[in-house]
Amino acid sequence: MSTRTWDGIDVPAAGVYKLDVMHTNIGFVAKHMMVSKVRGHFTEFDGSVTIAENPLDSAAEITIKTASISTGQADRDGHLRSDDFLAVEKFPEITFRTNRVVSHSDEEFVVLGDLTIRDVSREVELKVEYNGSGTNPWGQTVWAYTINAEINREDFGLTWNQALETGGVLVGKKIKLEIEGEANPAA
Repeated sequence: MSTRTWDGIDVPAAGVYKLDVMHTNIGFVAKHMMVSKVRGHFTEFDGSVTIAENPLDSAAEITIKTASISTGQADRDGHLRSDDFLAVEKFPEITFRTNRVVSHSDEEFVVLGDLTIRDVSREVELKVEYNGSGTNPWGQTVWAYTINAEINREDFGLTWNQALETGGVLVGKKIKLEIEGEANPAA
């Protein structure tokens, strides 16, 4: 598989591509104590992208194992896995499935899809940037992407918080999603 020109830009050839888990990072950023940021990521996930002849008809889906959350701090990770947050025993997966691509400007696409966390589904908007493609040492075409979004965690039932003596709360409501990665042709 290779690339092709569509609407003046090079895009991947039509086909099914798997997310390359070795070269993809599914990360997030949350405010802590109203002043700093905590970054984390998930280490176990699987997903695919189906590029259509008309890229605006493309679709994607991803499944993330909630227990694989990692912020680099064991106590915090344990709390995030607990019923206060992800409740990984009851809700072992986070899923995303596209509904439609709503627009594009050059290599940047706006995608709407259903994000499900704790069995609560909400439509979210993703900003997807196609970063180009190349051929790896094994002759496969690999393409790269950057995805950004912002969600309100309380919309998904993640409402735990703690008031601070100085005002405000321990954990911010808004979560920034940051995904960088590569996709390879599904074999």
